[in-house]
Amino acid sequence: MKDDKANAQDRHAFTAWLAASPANVAAFERASRLWDRFDIVKPEYDRMRASGGLSRRTLMLGGFAILAVGSGGYVLSRPGFFADHATDVAERRTLQLADGSVVELGSYSALSVQFNDRERRIVLHRGEAFFQVAPDQGRPFIVEAGPGATQALGTAFDIKLADDAVTVSVTEHAVAVALDAGRTVAVDEGWQVSYSANGIGAPKAVDGEQVTAWRKDRIVFEDVPLRRVLRELERYRRGRILLMDDSIGDMPVTAIFETRQAEQALRTIAETLSIRVLNPGGFVAVVYRR
Repeated sequence: MKDDKANAQDRHAFTAWLAASPANVAAFERASRLWDRFDIVKPEYDRMRASGGLSRRTLMLGGFAILAVGSGGYVLSRPGFFADHATDVAERRTLQLADGSVVELGSYSALSVQFNDRERRIVLHRGEAFFQVAPDQGRPFIVEAGPGATQALGTAFDIKLADDAVTVSVTEHAVAVALDAGRTVAVDEGWQVSYSANGIGAPKAVDGEQVTAWRKDRIVFEDVPLRRVLRELERYRRGRILLMDDSIGDMPVTAIFETRQAEQALRTIAETLSIRVLNPGGFVAVVYRR
């Protein structure tokens, strides 16, 4: 299923295999956990393969030694592993920074704080955070996320890093968003902008209450494609959600879910749309056309 050549017939056969027996689901869950460990070291694996430094010998003796460390050694390369602050799945945490600014970290998020005499810099490694910035004219407040950075020009804004894309939403005053090597975009209160390594989009109006609903343990979707909804729900449950049929990924979803009831959200989606969710309470939930 990870192969680029996997087609609809492969996905159908795989779904049928999963549905055939609970033992198959359990076997796939074990395989998924192992594959997750491989995903963690895959960037280094790709680098070594591209440089010609990966042979069967290095693969067996050293290339994947990180997987054999034992009690969590393989997680050392997870985004945010060495972060100053991090949250677990479905956890929220409020931080009071040294300058008086307040940061609220969303589910499965991580950030680091780098303050000095010249600037106040935050690095968002993963997830989502809401910032309420204390004034300090001598030290700009900057948040790095993905390939860009956001500088506060006022008080309150939200930044979300997901799937290598970053979304900045302003709820009070304004910010300036810039990529590493590109233009700077000013984003005013009530507006939102998204960027990735491919560039930065145009600002668009946004509902601040909807953007920050996660701070009240809710997530709001309004005509959001099903594939994006499933990715968001993954942040609030322990395990994977696999969309097995690309043709249903664009189905629009409009709903409000409680973040602490991600499994119920999956069941509700299945009852509302023409889809089926196999093993919704397990480590791996499989979504396919009914």
